Amino acid sequence: MKLTVPARLAAASLAAVALAGCSYVNPITTHKNYSASDGTQLVVGDVSALNLIVLTAAEGSPATLIGTLVNDTDEDIAVEVSIDGETSTSLTVEADSTLKLGPQDGDAEVSGSATAAPGSIVVVGFTANLSEVDSVDVPVLDGTLPEYADTLAAIG
Repeated sequence: MKLTVPARLAAASLAAVALAGCSYVNPITTHKNYSASDGTQLVVGDVSALNLIVLTAAEGSPATLIGTLVNDTDEDIAVEVSIDGETSTSLTVEADSTLKLGPQDGDAEVSGSATAAPGSIVVVGFTANLSEVDSVDVPVLDGTLPEYADTLAAIG
């Protein structure tokens, strides 16, 4: 059976529409930003706060915020960070760089006393360049997961 040119064009068009329908019905999710780890994330102005976790042994014990702040701009950005409205910490994220948060050497430490027990959620507030303000719910974890045991031991 030999198909005519119009029949071939019609078949090719139908195949193209059928194959393209998958992305129409199911949105492409790889273009959406998401937290791929235990923490949460937030974008405040030109600063991205990634993989945010509050780490503590127990409610009322010393706690620290771990995560990463990213500045993709050409200028330094001043950032204020507070955990559950407690004392805020002033940081500077240099132009086109990242700033690791945590208690390890070389990290910027945002610490205080845990206002919630591990397994709970606390609100972490961010202010960038004194004008962009936002907050995010951040999970409170302890050293139960082996990947956080060493970091928890460094809190002091």
